[in-house]
Amino acid sequence: MLDFSWKVFSMTGNVDTYLLLKELERDSDEQFGQDDVEQSETFDSPTH
Repeated sequence: MLDFSWKVFSMTGNVDTYLLLKELERDSDEQFGQDDVEQSETFDSPTH
């Protein structure tokens, strides 16, 4: 979806498409960041 949004923006220069691209990037970063936090908490948990 990011590639598509970027292609549309680069071809049209539409500001709304650029803002959509940035929102998708931010959401993607937040989701991957949250997954990393959950995984590190799992690995850092004591096992006794």
